Amino acid sequence: EQLRVSAPSNAYDFGQIVNAVNATKDKAACADLLTITDPKILPVLLSNKLEGEILLIFVQSLEDYVAGKDPGLAYQHLFYLSKAERFKVVVALLSKNEKEEVQQLFDLLSESQSDQYSLEDLESLKKVYEL
Repeated sequence: EQLRVSAPSNAYDFGQIVNAVNATKDKAACADLLTITDPKILPVLLSNKLEGEILLIFVQSLEDYVAGKDPGLAYQHLFYLSKAERFKVVVALLSKNEKEEVQQLFDLLSESQSDQYSLEDLESLKKVYEL
């Protein structure tokens, strides 16, 4: 049964939903969460709770459910995710396979057209993700 996701009003609610999504590896529910969450407030909602597992389920959900329909939204989430506390630590600890998963999302976005980002924007964001 898919998790029902509603827009989180604070970091605690967001954390609870993210933990549930992560525990069940429910990428569709995670995509719903990311679709209804303003990317700009992602760093605030994540607070200091960003971990590798969370980064990866976000990336997988964006790749599987969001990037095809709305590449601009997927880009915005990647951009603001990189502003979250602990981001640099989490990225530094990603394995080679995990980095390849992130690279796949960037590849998908570079094949898509959006007025939200240019190829130059993507390239500079890839550096932030250490790709």
